[in-house]
Amino acid sequence: MKLQELPMEFEEALPLLEKIKRAGFEAYFVGGSVRDVLLGRPIHDVDIATSSYPEETKAIFERTVDVGIEHGTVLVLENDREYEMTTFRTEDVYVDYRRPSSVSFVRSLKEDLKRRDFTINAFALNDNRQVIDLFDGLNDLKNGLLRAVGVASERFNEDALRIMRGIRFSASLHFEIEDKTLAAMSECAPLLDEISVERRFIECDKLLMAPHWSKGLHYLIATKAYNYLPGFSETATKWLAFQEQIDNDYQFLSSEQAWAGVVIVLGIKEVKSFLKQWKTSQQFQKTVLQMVTVFQERKQSPLTHWQVYQYGKDLIKQVESLREAFGLAPEYERLRQLDQSLPIHSKQEIVVNGGDLIALLGMTPGPALGDCLYQVEQAIVKGALPNDKAAILAFVEQIL
Repeated sequence: MKLQELPMEFEEALPLLEKIKRAGFEAYFVGGSVRDVLLGRPIHDVDIATSSYPEETKAIFERTVDVGIEHGTVLVLENDREYEMTTFRTEDVYVDYRRPSSVSFVRSLKEDLKRRDFTINAFALNDNRQVIDLFDGLNDLKNGLLRAVGVASERFNEDALRIMRGIRFSASLHFEIEDKTLAAMSECAPLLDEISVERRFIECDKLLMAPHWSKGLHYLIATKAYNYLPGFSETATKWLAFQEQIDNDYQFLSSEQAWAGVVIVLGIKEVKSFLKQWKTSQQFQKTVLQMVTVFQERKQSPLTHWQVYQYGKDLIKQVESLREAFGLAPEYERLRQLDQSLPIHSKQEIVVNGGDLIALLGMTPGPALGDCLYQVEQAIVKGALPNDKAAILAFVEQIL
C-alpha cells in the first residue's frame, strides 16, 4: 500500500531517512504514528527505525544525544526538532515480564517488527510512502481488530503491560480484540502483578480517558485483569455497574473526574488510601476526594455559596458534569450565578487578617485565632457579614 501524501510531521523528517539511505543503511517510520496516519488520526511522536547501529547513526548526524543507546536509541537533533532513532533489534528473554535481559542489534527490518506487540503497531513506512505490512495489520486495521504479532502468549509473557495496552487500544480505537489474543490476555493477566503500579496507573488512566472507555471496561472484565490492579480485586459486578450507571458516550473531562467516578461507583470509602495504592500525587488525591465529597453532598441539597467558594467554579463544574453522566440534573446556571455573587473568592481578599486581630483586639496566635478567622470567612461568603473592617472587628468581639 502506498500513501497518497504524508502528514507534515513525516514530510519534515524525510530528509533524515534520505540521509541514512545515502550512508548505505535502511530507515523507516515505525510504530503508532504510522497506524494513526492510516486511521486519519493526528500523530504525536515520529519514531524512526534504522539498520544503522547506534555508533553508525551518530556518525551520520552532527548533533545527537545518547538517550537509550544500550537499547539502540539515539536522539537526533535536526532542524530544531528531536527524533528518536532506534536500531533494528531482537530481544533476549524477559526477566521481569517487562524488560528484556539484553537486546541484539540486527540489520533486518522483519526481525525488528516481529517483536512488536500488535499487528496494527507493526507497520513500517519508507521514504517512498510505501507501507510495509508483514503481519496482515492492514486487514486488522480495516476490520477494527486488535491481534497480537505472532504467538500472543509469548508477547504478553515478554511484557505483561501489553495486556493493559491492548485493553486501552480497544477503548481508544473502538477495536475488537481477536479471540486468541483475548484468551492469551486472560491467561497472562496474573503477570500484571509484576508490573510497576505507576505503569499500570498510566494505562488504566488512559483507558478511562479514551472515547470508548466502556469497550475497554468490557475487556477489563472479560480478561479479569481488574483483579491485578490495586483495590480492584473481585470488582466485576461493580465495573458492570460503572458501565450501566454512567452514560457510555460520556467523555470524562479530566483524570481526576474519571477516578472520582470510579470511586463513587465502586463504593470506595477510604478515597485517599485507595489512591495511595496507585501511587498518585497528594494533589491528585485531594482533588478526587473533593469531587467525591461535593458529589455526595449534592445528592442531599442544591449548590451553595460555600461549596462554590471552597472548591472553586471549575471543580464544581466537573462535578455537575459527572452528575449529568449519572443521569442527574446539573445546576450550571446556578453555579454561574453563585460564583458571580460571591463577595470574595479567597480569604486573601478579606480586609482583616490575623495580624489585625492580634494588634487591635489583643488576641494571641493559636487555634482560637484560626477559628475566629474561619468564622469570619464563612460569614462573609454566606452573606451574613460584609467584608468591612469595622463590621468584622465587631463580629469577632461578639465571638470572644
